[in-house]
Amino acid sequence: MTGQVIKTRWVLGLTSLGFFMAMMDAMIVTTASTAIRTDFQISVKSLQWALNAYNITIAAVLLVGVALGERWGRRRLYNLGLLIFTIGSVFCAMATTLDWLIVARIVEGLGASVMTPMSMAILTSTLPVEQHGRALGIWSGVGGLALIVGPSLGGLIVARLTWQWIFWINVPIGLLALALSWLYLPESHGKVEPINLLDHGLIIIASAGLIWTLSAATSQLDLSQFSSVLLIGLASLGSGIWFICRQAKEKMPMIPLSFFQERAFTGGNLATACLYAAMYGVVFFLPQFLQLNGHANALTAGLELLPWTGTLVIVAPFSGRAVDQFGERWLAMLGLVFQGLGYWLIALFVHKNYGWLVLPLMLAGVGLSMAGPALQKAVLGAVPRVAIGKASGIYNIFRLLGGALGTTLAVIVFYQFHGSDFTTGFQATMLATGAISLLGLVGAKKLKQN
Repeated sequence: MTGQVIKTRWVLGLTSLGFFMAMMDAMIVTTASTAIRTDFQISVKSLQWALNAYNITIAAVLLVGVALGERWGRRRLYNLGLLIFTIGSVFCAMATTLDWLIVARIVEGLGASVMTPMSMAILTSTLPVEQHGRALGIWSGVGGLALIVGPSLGGLIVARLTWQWIFWINVPIGLLALALSWLYLPESHGKVEPINLLDHGLIIIASAGLIWTLSAATSQLDLSQFSSVLLIGLASLGSGIWFICRQAKEKMPMIPLSFFQERAFTGGNLATACLYAAMYGVVFFLPQFLQLNGHANALTAGLELLPWTGTLVIVAPFSGRAVDQFGERWLAMLGLVFQGLGYWLIALFVHKNYGWLVLPLMLAGVGLSMAGPALQKAVLGAVPRVAIGKASGIYNIFRLLGGALGTTLAVIVFYQFHGSDFTTGFQATMLATGAISLLGLVGAKKLKQN
């Protein structure tokens, strides 16, 4: 085996590992949610922040992480992300209150926000152009594997140990990955752009503040509390408007508004937000439903999700070729319809035994596996090649903020309909998430077709 082949395998393996860890941590918590809620004696509404804090942080900090990596060195920032992620995992495992856990999840999110884009940048800058397609396919496949393994592994850990071990497991893996990355990953730099701290502060306030306001507004508030929530909501909205106005005037904007003049870019990102809003809303509640109403333990609940998540292995490899043959629009629209229909069928069969849910779960999984690659290709293909990195960051922001907003909306619907019955609330939530998925058709119609 030649030295070049060995180097390629180390680069591919280590960058894929970082991406896998970042994706895994978003999914492994799902089957541990019931155990965390029971341990901390908290409501479903409070629990959502253990998931949202991670995703919002990644979305808000992702672009500044990309800018720092281009300036300071991609390997250096990738390793810093691994270190912060590992430290955050220790804090999560040691958490004794929900507030502590949320802060620790924010720390994890800070690390993960640079692990994903830097791993992709290191991979593409190191390998020859002719190897990019195959390497990125493997890299994406490893990240997708986290969607399959995460819930099942989380269930296994909770069933055999305690929920804290879903975070402790990150520590030895993170430290090993950090040591090997220093040894085997090459350093590289990219185009240096100015870092505007004000813009990044504004987008963090706007994204986190608006989602928090939406969640808090559904609580039973007295007049003084309502005033505080309204004030935070208006401040967040103002921050978002200010951010957009600044982007329109800046010579080197963090999010170029000119991108959104392209119909495929705007439509693809909006459809992406709907696709993942629906998915994250379901992944937050479905494991709880299987455990509380199906009387499954955490491990069984994780395995019962496999008809949904496992379709990625079968469908995703064919999605790229199908997009080339049939066009992005039709594959994205069909995927959104399949996902929405699958969720509605789950709502229909909610009082049946688990066997009735297998085909709807598979249908929803096929939809996600079809629409995801089609929308990503549509967004990245709508901008000049030199802008693909920034477009990828914007795509991921829509994906993650869509997921956080979807979780919040799912919780709102659940509390409006659940009464004293979890199943009734879950059924309403599945109907709502199915509708959100179909709402993505509005954006998908703007995509190009062959």
